[in-house]
Amino acid sequence: MPAYPNLFRPLELGFTTLPNRILMGSMHTGFEARPEGIASLAAFYAERAAGGAALIVTGGFSPNDAGNLGPHRAQLSSIEDSQKHVPIPRAVHDAGGRIVLQLLHSGRYGFHPRIVAPSAVKSPINPNAPREMTGAEIEQTIEDFARAATLARQAGYDGVEVMGSEGYLITQFLAQRTNQRRDEWGGSLESRMRFATEIVRRTRAAAGRDFIIVYRISALDLVEGGLPGEEIVQVAKAIEAAGATILNTGIGWHEARIPTIAQAVPRGGFAWAARRLKQAVGIPVVASNRINAPEVAEEILARGDADMVSLARAMLADAAFANKAKAGDRAGINICIACNQACLDHYFIGQPASCVVNPRAGRETKLVYVSSLKSKKIAVVGGGPAGLSCAAVAAERGHAVTLFERTAELGGQFNLAKKIPGKQEFAESIAYYAERLRRAGANVRLNQAPGDAELRDFDEVIVATGIDARRPAIPGIDHPKVASYVDILSGARQAGREVAIVGMGGIGFDVALWLLERDSRSPLDPRAFASHWGISPDGSVRDVSPEEPEIRITMMKRSTTPFGHTLGRTTGWVHRAELARNGVKMLKGVQYRRIDDAGVHISVDGKEMVIAADTVIICAGQEPEKWGQTLKEGVCPRFFLIGGAREAGELDAKRAMLEGAELAASL
Repeated sequence: MPAYPNLFRPLELGFTTLPNRILMGSMHTGFEARPEGIASLAAFYAERAAGGAALIVTGGFSPNDAGNLGPHRAQLSSIEDSQKHVPIPRAVHDAGGRIVLQLLHSGRYGFHPRIVAPSAVKSPINPNAPREMTGAEIEQTIEDFARAATLARQAGYDGVEVMGSEGYLITQFLAQRTNQRRDEWGGSLESRMRFATEIVRRTRAAAGRDFIIVYRISALDLVEGGLPGEEIVQVAKAIEAAGATILNTGIGWHEARIPTIAQAVPRGGFAWAARRLKQAVGIPVVASNRINAPEVAEEILARGDADMVSLARAMLADAAFANKAKAGDRAGINICIACNQACLDHYFIGQPASCVVNPRAGRETKLVYVSSLKSKKIAVVGGGPAGLSCAAVAAERGHAVTLFERTAELGGQFNLAKKIPGKQEFAESIAYYAERLRRAGANVRLNQAPGDAELRDFDEVIVATGIDARRPAIPGIDHPKVASYVDILSGARQAGREVAIVGMGGIGFDVALWLLERDSRSPLDPRAFASHWGISPDGSVRDVSPEEPEIRITMMKRSTTPFGHTLGRTTGWVHRAELARNGVKMLKGVQYRRIDDAGVHISVDGKEMVIAADTVIICAGQEPEKWGQTLKEGVCPRFFLIGGAREAGELDAKRAMLEGAELAASL
């Protein structure tokens, strides 16, 4: 019997059959508007099609100019656009897959001056205010969607996904929060949803009956003034009647102040919202958000929550997710850790999407792993993120790799990260890379710290020894109440009830969260998550009372930059919200005077004060690990420093794993 029988049952759509229940969900890759983007997307999607995804959804392309997400053009509105797209579906079909193009009109979420919306209501996450659409513009936009679908079919796509969730234009028409019109496009729910149903109806008429139309429906809005659960069900039924083939669920508007895809969200934590729609319609319904492991997907399908599962970042982390799951190779799957550092965060700073734990993602045409013509003896010193990445790729290319790790376990800083609430997924990455090393025949030596003598016989030595916690030169830094973040997270030291944290980078925020939540709730329990964030069973959002923490925390930093400004753009706000509700005090522009029995003596804006503390935790950055720096560059023909051993700075697994992979690909 297959390991995941429900996941690999075919799905009949009437005019075609999907081989399994895995949909690769849409994600913004950043390639859509780039000159070389089509070739990159073709390679990116083809690799996932070859990896077994039943149906792939592209990133969003607008049906007209006003709907672009940013200042750069990413749309499908002309014959020329259609012709340029041909390589994408062709590559996917050659790889044995199917692909639909997502049609996304940004509405008031567009970051350019031409944005439009049903009403001139500014988004809280956009500095630009939209212009209210005229009736003629609404009619033209509907026709633009239908024409774009026709152009997609001409390009070779198997269908389109109409983006009707996450707060984009169609959602803006549906919700009274953003639709204040008094004409036939506003007012009652029937009028507000007319825009969505007309798009689907005319798209079906234009593209034909044997064309997949996926409608991305907002299963939960999670914003005040959004649709309640019973109205979302009415919209689902209307969309089915208009001619949609599949309902794919989206969760929350982008302006919602509830995490929907961050690490804090439990695996499959919103599948219950898909179940409500599945019970109301006859077409297949797709569950989405934080489905990153085959056993999670299987359970969702077995429970009857949905007919398919959407995996977006999960297939960024591992292009062959589906094939590995079908073969029962759970240990061989590179699990998405929901960090967002190289995917969503990249998009918001204008960089192409990639993946921390899979640096090849988005670099399919540039970072290529080929078998080495000559096997070399390679020593990798250090089993943290950089060392694991480098050793795995080098060994798989045919080199004789010996990995030295001076502690009793692989993982480096990931072993600390996995202790943070919501970051347990980091343990998956350690296990995955350890399995790759085992399969590739690498020689892993734990509890060994080689010196120059042990490294002389190797052709290449890669030092990836990582970082040490930095101890700032504050008088009293050696006081007994002072501990490093390593001491605290490793369990070597216990914190008291009054804690002062020196440093407010990512580590400082993680330590504060760990101190507050390690014993209070399970971050991987969907019911606890919903209660914690105020999500009611009907999908509405209620206010949540502040916590009464057993521990009092004051965080401090020297700089005057905004609190948490170094945190990820799409996840940092979650950390800040959690600490705020727990009453954590934050001080910036701090000058440290000394640490003594009374606590931490500081000066802020010329005012002297004492932060009482029975534990002072130092989270003041890192420096290259001292032992790694003692290894000499002349011990072998070629010697490299990568990751934290080369540059410490803020902990950066993204850079470390990319450096390791790129170096290994070149050896």
